Amino acid sequence: MTGPADNRLQARNDLAWAISVGGAGVVLFVALLLFTWYFAATLFLIFAGMLLGVALNAMSNLLGRVVRLPHSLRLTVVCLVVAGMLSGVLFLGGTTIAQQTTALSNTIKSQLVSVKAFLESNGVDTSLFDFGSLSSSSDSSSPAAPSAAPTHSLPSAGTIAASGGAIFSQSLKLILGTASAVGNFFIVLFLGIAFATQPGIYRDGLLFMAPAGHRGRAVAIIDRIGETLERWLIAQIITMVAVFLVTWIGLSVIGIQSSFILGIQAGLLAFIPTVGAILGGLIVILASLASGWVAGLSAFILFLGVHALESYVLTPIIQRQALDIPPATLFAFQILLGVVFGIWGLALALPLMAIAKVMIDHFKAEDVPATTMAA
Repeated sequence: MTGPADNRLQARNDLAWAISVGGAGVVLFVALLLFTWYFAATLFLIFAGMLLGVALNAMSNLLGRVVRLPHSLRLTVVCLVVAGMLSGVLFLGGTTIAQQTTALSNTIKSQLVSVKAFLESNGVDTSLFDFGSLSSSSDSSSPAAPSAAPTHSLPSAGTIAASGGAIFSQSLKLILGTASAVGNFFIVLFLGIAFATQPGIYRDGLLFMAPAGHRGRAVAIIDRIGETLERWLIAQIITMVAVFLVTWIGLSVIGIQSSFILGIQAGLLAFIPTVGAILGGLIVILASLASGWVAGLSAFILFLGVHALESYVLTPIIQRQALDIPPATLFAFQILLGVVFGIWGLALALPLMAIAKVMIDHFKAEDVPATTMAA
């Protein structure tokens, strides 16, 4: 028979154990947040590779409904078709893409300088915007004022060394930036193919890390996340291709010279909901204004039509069974991740939110029967 002293001792032990477990949980959660913060770029890179693997696996599963082939052969066919399409676009339109990219860059810069001059002429302070490089480039392109007397003195050794150092520094930054982008591309490509080749191994690995008592719940959550991401990615690919074709054809009809590259960037930005459409529309309108107000107005009407096609036709028909997230919630989450993690957070906000929604819906569905039984 236990006395009051034993009960008090047991209560103190339970309280100490609860405090210890809670403190360890808080420490682990803070450590996880710090790890995510410092290695966010690497984690987003891995997540992008996982999304590519899910997309390749989804396309191979669609191909499996048409032809009865092993998964490895279907995946090989999908990879060859995708690689062939990309190679064909680069081979047939490589020169066009390069020329239109250069022309589009110059057009956007000149339009931004014009916008700056228009705002300043109407008393709007543009010091908050980073127009310094644009102004300097435009000033350098304008003819210089004649000097009072020509000078023929040779530059000093220090000036030559400083100029050489600046050129080397800029070249090194360009080389490192290009190498980093190419390296990230191949990392995502390798991870995507690796995940798509043997998806069952990685699924079993995730389930192995789950506690034995919660493994059934983990199976349901992982399978549901995979199905949701597969449906969304297939729908998103169809939407991106449709936006690219409509934008390219529409701008070609209007007479915009950089229609092909503008169509490509509009299709790529369609991967980012809401924000991507706004950015793509602004770029299209700025580039079209160089051809006159009529072309700019026509491009604006085309942007409204493409946005309506994406929002009221493609998304309700294709993605109605993939995701059901309120637009305001999605936009707020995009802005939050974009501010905290940059372009990676902005681009991958929707799939991350889709994963969170699947988990929340799963736990809510489990709580509903328990609440009903308690009532």
